[in-house]
Amino acid sequence: MSSFPTSLPTPRTPHPTDAPALRWGVLAPGWIAGRFVEAVKTHSGQRFVAVASRSAERAAAFAATFDIPRAYGGYAELVADPEVDIVYIASPHSEHREQALLAIAAGKHVLLEKAFTRNAGEAREVVAAAAAAGVFLQEAMWTRFLPHIDVVRQLIADGTLGEISTVIADHGQYFTPDAASRLFDPNLAGGALLDLGIYPVSFASFALGAPASVTAVGHQAFTGVDGQITAVLAAADGAQAVVNTTLFSKTPTTASISGSLARLEIAGDFYAPSSVSLYSPDGDRVNWSNNEIFGHEGLVFQAAAAARSIAAGATESELMPLAETLTIMETMDEMRRQVGVTFPGE
Repeated sequence: MSSFPTSLPTPRTPHPTDAPALRWGVLAPGWIAGRFVEAVKTHSGQRFVAVASRSAERAAAFAATFDIPRAYGGYAELVADPEVDIVYIASPHSEHREQALLAIAAGKHVLLEKAFTRNAGEAREVVAAAAAAGVFLQEAMWTRFLPHIDVVRQLIADGTLGEISTVIADHGQYFTPDAASRLFDPNLAGGALLDLGIYPVSFASFALGAPASVTAVGHQAFTGVDGQITAVLAAADGAQAVVNTTLFSKTPTTASISGSLARLEIAGDFYAPSSVSLYSPDGDRVNWSNNEIFGHEGLVFQAAAAARSIAAGATESELMPLAETLTIMETMDEMRRQVGVTFPGE
């Protein structure tokens, strides 16, 4: 095919070291918080000045590990710290609403881990509070800020794929069934969808926008949380996304977008720094490969993007706008409704 490109676009993603430095507070120092701090400290000039946990000992241990000067045994102390510009919230989904509202009420900017909240109602409450307070709020959907996704973004915008018809994305991991695990605990909003499935759902939203219809099937884990869900998300123009998530097996965790002129594929794990391949209908192929920041080191890009947005006076991200965060939450609410999963208190 004569018009098929010989190379893929260069990512427009600024290097994280170019972002203005903010003073960060970490709320809930679990595993993902550790990966976030490690990535941001290694690859940017952002500063971590405080950490808070319900356990003073846990906060102190995290502070010692990552050389953070202040550790608090309560969240209210952290959000009241005048040295903290922005709070990164890394607690289970069940706690996001309360903790985000706490930080917002204290006038802090917030980077809130995905899934944003348990459900769309809670998400709307947090978004409204941030708007009223005039503070910056961003969902920590790190995938949106990665260089390979900007390659995809440009291919879609340039019309290289033609008319998009099909999006396919999955994210499955195997977890040993354990009632004490966060992923299997309904009280902590466990299950595959909010923790893993949000990645393919968000990717489908990125490629096609909010779905006009949602059709989901699933299987509950032994604790009643969603163990596996597959859904077809149909756009108004007829395009369809097929998304799958599971706690029961390690899946390829890849993503693809197919159009009338070309197909692109993102290698697994597609939600982390990865490579992109573009295929013509005749079998021609051209690749773009990540060669700098790998794995969870990629968490730095969302932090740098937040810092740039705040320095520019923005209250939300252009790449992960709050209106889209809300529609993604609404899509996941509908998926859970169709498979019969609700969380305590909903």
